[in-house]
Amino acid sequence: MKYMFIMRSTDEALEASKAMPFEEMINKMGAYNESMINAGIMLGGDGLADLSDGTAFVVDFSEDPPLVTDGPYGETHELFNGFWIVQVASKEEAAEWASRCPLGPGSKLEVRRVTEAADFAEFSDNEYIQKEEGWREQEAKLRAENA
Repeated sequence: MKYMFIMRSTDEALEASKAMPFEEMINKMGAYNESMINAGIMLGGDGLADLSDGTAFVVDFSEDPPLVTDGPYGETHELFNGFWIVQVASKEEAAEWASRCPLGPGSKLEVRRVTEAADFAEFSDNEYIQKEEGWREQEAKLRAENA
């Protein structure tokens, strides 16, 4: 089963993280990532740029056409700062790996199962459900070629 770990923080957690030397934070996260890679469970993941860099925006589908704006983003605890995609055998194993993440007080990981083809079995004759497998194979081939 695939799971997504979504990193969230409060204002207090972000402020507290400023007290830790940045290289120490990089080393802790790097060691965590390496442990998941060595265990063969990490499929991907990245940190997200801070909102202050001016590259984030919101697409609101409440209107037609959708409205693209530079915010509002919500409160800090509603935002996410990074993510991991892992493949593990069970919900319990996902929880075990998530609990190893080197985050401090005020930070949280939201853990969500990633849907799979079996979740859409009743729609197996749908054109796009059928195409999805081919797209995933193409994506894997491109990743392998670019590795």
